[in-house]
Amino acid sequence: MRRTRHHRPSPPMPSGAFHLLHPGDVVCAERGDTLETLLGSCIAVLLSDRKRTVAAMCHIVHCRPSLSASARTTASTDGAIDALYALLQKRALTPRLCDAFVCGGGNMFPGMVSQNPVGTENARCVLQRLAADGVHVERTDIGGNTYRRLRWVVGPESPTIISVDV
Repeated sequence: MRRTRHHRPSPPMPSGAFHLLHPGDVVCAERGDTLETLLGSCIAVLLSDRKRTVAAMCHIVHCRPSLSASARTTASTDGAIDALYALLQKRALTPRLCDAFVCGGGNMFPGMVSQNPVGTENARCVLQRLAADGVHVERTDIGGNTYRRLRWVVGPESPTIISVDV
């Protein structure tokens, strides 16, 4: 007697471009493109139009601005968020009408730092800036003693966040 095995079809591979963000990177993507980054104490901000057809993402390293006013960098909160907004505005999207996903801000050295870890400060600064700009934060996954991998295929599904404890 032969047994027939039923296989689930594999999920479709994303058809668009793949963007792996490193610290300080800022990128804009279209539906079907994949955005991915790895986070410790850093913060990722992902903004998308409500129809989920365009998304922009940044990887923020720290909340403090550069010591040199002329050396504004996308590694800091204000530089990264300003660049994120500019990418969306080039596509005629208003950032405050987008949904935001905020991820990261883990304490990477819990045995050494228990008071005011840098990740907590990074998360506070980012959320404060988004609130001041009137941006709706749809979902957060911040804090704790964890590394995170954020991945999203721009479209109707929510971003995937995988956490690994330190």
